[in-house]
Amino acid sequence: AATKLASAEKLMYFCTDQLGLEQDFEQKQMPDGKLPVDGFLLCVDVSRGMNRNFDEQLKFVSNLYNQLAKTKKPVVVVLTKCDEGVERYIRDAHAFALGKKNLQVVETSARSNVNVDLAFSTLVQLVDKSRGKAKIIPYFEALKQQSQQIAAAKDKYEWLVSRIVKSHHEAWPNVSRKMQPAPEYQDYVYLEGTQKAKKLFLQHVQRLKQEHIERRRKVYLALLPQALDALVPDLDEIDHLSRAKAEKLLEAKPDFLKWFVVLEETPWDATSHVDNVDNERIPFDLLETPAAEQLYEAHLEKLRNERKRAEMRRAFRENLETSPFVTPGKPWEEARSFIMNEDFYLWLEESVYMDIYGKHQKQLIDKAKEDFQELLLEYSELFYELELDAKPSKEKMGVIQEVLGEEQRFKALQKLQAERDALILKHIHFVYHPTKETCPSCAACVDARVEQLLGSRFIRHHRNPLADSNVDRINLVILGKDGLARELANEIRALCTNDDKYVIEGKMYELALRPIEGNVRLPVNAFQTPTFQPHGCLCLYNSKESLSYVVESIEKSRESTVGRRDGHLAQLPLTLILVNKRGGGDAGGETLQSLIQQGQQIASKLQCVFLDPASAGIGYGRNINEKQIGQVLKGLLDAKRNLNLVVGSTPGLKDASDGADLRVVMCLMCGDPVSADEVLLPILQAQPCRPAPGGGAAV
Repeated sequence: AATKLASAEKLMYFCTDQLGLEQDFEQKQMPDGKLPVDGFLLCVDVSRGMNRNFDEQLKFVSNLYNQLAKTKKPVVVVLTKCDEGVERYIRDAHAFALGKKNLQVVETSARSNVNVDLAFSTLVQLVDKSRGKAKIIPYFEALKQQSQQIAAAKDKYEWLVSRIVKSHHEAWPNVSRKMQPAPEYQDYVYLEGTQKAKKLFLQHVQRLKQEHIERRRKVYLALLPQALDALVPDLDEIDHLSRAKAEKLLEAKPDFLKWFVVLEETPWDATSHVDNVDNERIPFDLLETPAAEQLYEAHLEKLRNERKRAEMRRAFRENLETSPFVTPGKPWEEARSFIMNEDFYLWLEESVYMDIYGKHQKQLIDKAKEDFQELLLEYSELFYELELDAKPSKEKMGVIQEVLGEEQRFKALQKLQAERDALILKHIHFVYHPTKETCPSCAACVDARVEQLLGSRFIRHHRNPLADSNVDRINLVILGKDGLARELANEIRALCTNDDKYVIEGKMYELALRPIEGNVRLPVNAFQTPTFQPHGCLCLYNSKESLSYVVESIEKSRESTVGRRDGHLAQLPLTLILVNKRGGGDAGGETLQSLIQQGQQIASKLQCVFLDPASAGIGYGRNINEKQIGQVLKGLLDAKRNLNLVVGSTPGLKDASDGADLRVVMCLMCGDPVSADEVLLPILQAQPCRPAPGGGAAV
């Protein structure tokens, strides 16, 4: 309680840490050894102390205060450790101060840095009355203000850290140097200290590391289903295995190291592998995690579901094959109720069943049409009395249907009457025009098959047919869809003699016509065959659609000859002709003019001759006349005479020095080339050169 102290040349102590370590701190000596005391802070510990009775402590404080009061110096009671304060102790201390005159109490916490400055500023105000009176704030209210201030400073500091620190590899010394000039760093360190600032930095770095690990984990887990699909796609291989055995099976796979990496140290997220972003292989110990286990179970479930769906598809097909309710042409809507059950709906969408049903229907319809064609061949006598090229009357069609009506093969197409009638008409056309083009067997026709075998088996000595010195024969392709080619072919044949001869400029020529109306990439519709080498082509159209067909067919034909030795089709003379629309009637002038303009444009593109009704002086309603046909054929003859002879060579065959065609004998059973003796002898003996397929009779 002394107010005048003397301690000459003594060190000033600021904290107890100086004791014994004086050299480590700033050393200040008391000025001239004299120190007057202007006021007192009377500190009262309000925390719960060990072996300490607060009542005894308060009694000691009371006695001490009595001594201080005698000095007439200002006194402020400071309650310390309020962050651990006992409510009764604080209340008793305030009661003690109330009993004294003008004795002020400040609640503090040095640990939380609450009201420490306030305690000193309150005493200073009592010493120096000229200073403004300090407002004394209760501990909890001051703590709240302090917390808000610290929270605001912390937010700013964390923002600063997040802006500067982008990698989890950053170190505190380097980062702290970068942040020192920033006010956000300075304010927070002033309030909370450097250690807490470092702690927040370390938390941020740890958060960055965890985020990086999580990103890598997601990459690995996203890749895991692909790895399982590649290594163990078969359910039977893993369905019965435990997890441990399944992992052993994975390690034994040849491509295991393509998908996985086995690390010497584990877990994977504590190794350097986590930072090796160029290596995306999955750490094998990741399979032990719950997320990977779920993906493995999902893989198993997927394989089981795929097998079940495959079983459902197979069961559905079997149901279709055995159901008497599924007949050719029956719509899905009619058949669904007879062939579907609840299990089917559980596993697959209806669209999948509709697709399977559609494919099954196609097979049924194709088989029914094939059987119906056989039926028509069996009843050939029904078609003998029809007129050549004439469509059968309703009465005759009725007779045909009545005769065939009791046959099951006829009834099988009951829901496809239009297609059945079309098959009858097609059969009638075949009866009177039995060619490979009209053959109901299509590509399986023996004539077409022989041409294919010849074309694929032999490289023949050949001259360019367009340059043949024998100009007594003209081979003409007529190209046009929807019956245009056949109609013009019939008109030209009508102008020929009975033996298909045609007179041009007083000379007789043999005229061979090949009408084409389908896809020219099919052998049956090819411009050129082993027995037919075209000298020219008439391209017919009467609409935009038929003109498009002509252009596409010419382009396809030219594409097919690119790189071939017999590429003369690329220079095949063409004539584009606008013909009449069937059904009679004059088309509108605007439509006719449009078709003519389009034809002229296409002719210019194809570099060919264009004929239209106006150029011939005939009306739109008639086909080209005899004069035009003669002009076209004469142009083809001139083109033939101007082409050079092209001679090839055939390895393994004797050259024909006299220029005669080589004639090759080929077995129709196997397609192998044979000598004349090898063919004639089996024929004379009525035996095939080799057994027929399946042990049946030889053809």
